Amino acid sequence: MSSNLPKVAWIGLGIMGSPMSENLIGAGYDVTGYTLEQAKVDRLVAAGGTGAASVAEAVRDADVVITMVPASPQVEAIAYGPDGILENARPGTLLIDMSSITPQTSVDLARNAKDKGIRVLDAPVSGGEAGAIEAVLSIMVGGEQTDFDQAGPILRALGRTIVLCGPHGSGQTVKAANQLIVAVNIQACAEAVVFLEKSGVDLAAALDVLNGGLAGSTVLTRKKDNFLKRDFAPGFRIDLHHKDMGIVTDAARNVGAALPVGAVVAQLVASLRAQGDGGLDHSALLRAVERLSGQPVQA
Repeated sequence: MSSNLPKVAWIGLGIMGSPMSENLIGAGYDVTGYTLEQAKVDRLVAAGGTGAASVAEAVRDADVVITMVPASPQVEAIAYGPDGILENARPGTLLIDMSSITPQTSVDLARNAKDKGIRVLDAPVSGGEAGAIEAVLSIMVGGEQTDFDQAGPILRALGRTIVLCGPHGSGQTVKAANQLIVAVNIQACAEAVVFLEKSGVDLAAALDVLNGGLAGSTVLTRKKDNFLKRDFAPGFRIDLHHKDMGIVTDAARNVGAALPVGAVVAQLVASLRAQGDGGLDHSALLRAVERLSGQPVQA
């Protein structure tokens, strides 16, 4: 390992966190990881990282702490309290929170961390599991320019499009907009799939030609096979998109922005979750359209 690179603590080794942390190891960083499931810590160790038994142990000697957990409550749980990041990381540490949480949670975290001499960036990502594995994520960042500049080499090992969007919380606001666009896009694709199938058209051929024109999108490119094969193994779970639609509808209400289509899709996501599909990939919005259209839905 190259000794001149900052030491990284990584908290949260889920669908996104595991491949992202492994990409940092591949780039030569010394990564110490902690997560709730021991098997995922073992995976990090197998990839060349170091396992930790607690958040406190993971962050104690780190120069940079990266967190990638599901939602605001988990960020608060690992950040605060006697065993949390703020009490155990050294002053001067850079904390990069890559979770998707409410903008206000990010603002509060940055303010509280400043009292401990810890600098914070909110840096949520878009690109899903495939983007994490391929290190081509889009990373939207909120915070100070100097901290963003310092984080640059690490972020470039994880993603391709990396933009400072403004002060603390700005990254989360842009991520909320991202999740709005993605959900509406998936819903439109799902409706098109059911329409095409009920019309007797060759679905694979139709999606290929649609994706070559103005209807084409990264969503359709990434999710086309999910639609064709009805393969809804989670790259990004409906449960998490439900959480994100709550964030964007609440944030939009706070600033007085109308989301008429987004509000409908938020309800469709909530409905799918209520029907027991929360653990499936968000491309499973197709199942909701099938149910509404009287199509048989595979178990």
